[in-house]
Amino acid sequence: MEAEAAKFIGAGIACIGMGAAGVGVGHIFGNFLAAAIRNPAAAQGQFTNLIFGFAVTEALGIFSFLVALLLLFAL
Repeated sequence: MEAEAAKFIGAGIACIGMGAAGVGVGHIFGNFLAAAIRNPAAAQGQFTNLIFGFAVTEALGIFSFLVALLLLFAL
């Protein structure tokens, strides 16, 4: 296997993390909305947890994108 082909395969595998981040964000917001519908009074208290979970999940997706770019262009 050529090194160039291995770089493309590795970058594709690293991009799986971006898709997983999208699934994670959807899961976080879906659960928040389901809980907010059940108990609207407690929804405001959980909003900071929602934003923190969103930020951490998106950061992992951005890190996987960065790894893919590093594999393609830096190595």
